[in-house]
Amino acid sequence: QGCGKSSAAPAPGGLLGRPLVRLDFAGPYSKGQGESEKNLRESLRTAQSLAPCVLWIDEIEKSLASGDGDSGVSRRVLGTFLTWLAEPRPGVFIVATANDIGALPPELVRKGRFDEIFFVDLPDRAARAQILGIHARRRGIMLTEAELDQLARRSEGFSGAELEQAVVAALYSAHAHGLPVGAALIARELQATRPLAVVMAEEVGALRAWASGRTVPAD
Repeated sequence: QGCGKSSAAPAPGGLLGRPLVRLDFAGPYSKGQGESEKNLRESLRTAQSLAPCVLWIDEIEKSLASGDGDSGVSRRVLGTFLTWLAEPRPGVFIVATANDIGALPPELVRKGRFDEIFFVDLPDRAARAQILGIHARRRGIMLTEAELDQLARRSEGFSGAELEQAVVAALYSAHAHGLPVGAALIARELQATRPLAVVMAEEVGALRAWASGRTVPAD
């Protein structure tokens, strides 16, 4: 989480010059028998009517993960979606993002469902320096290249969202204590933060192990 999947997903629309259509998979769910599948089919038809377009499905695992307490609705919705994927859909370019790949049904991630599966890992040192620089400049904080490099060295394992939060926290701290905001305060916030990659080290390791050999690095 916080590595920029949702920020990167709309990029194909800009590159291809196509409108972006976001599909919320939770939206079609209904209590009525067969209503969820019908709603999904209507949503997909709407996307096709807007072609050429980029169809973005964010956090797809939240709605397509199989559930024991939904009377098989998730399985039927999955079947409806897989059927649609197998049909010709000219002009509709699909981008789906997921936080928990392990929650996705095997039928969805098998080779051929999507043209490619990309893995968005935590940013490396150079990327962390760039991310810190972007968020600092947006808030009027000017840092030297040397300072950004030092902060990047101190933030191993941080996601982009966690780096942004360190900059924001440093800004609040500076205002609260009447201090100038700069590299020292940001470094202090980084030191006080335990990144998710540390807190959930086993889960991150398992995700990387799954991605190895199955996916293409997004960078």
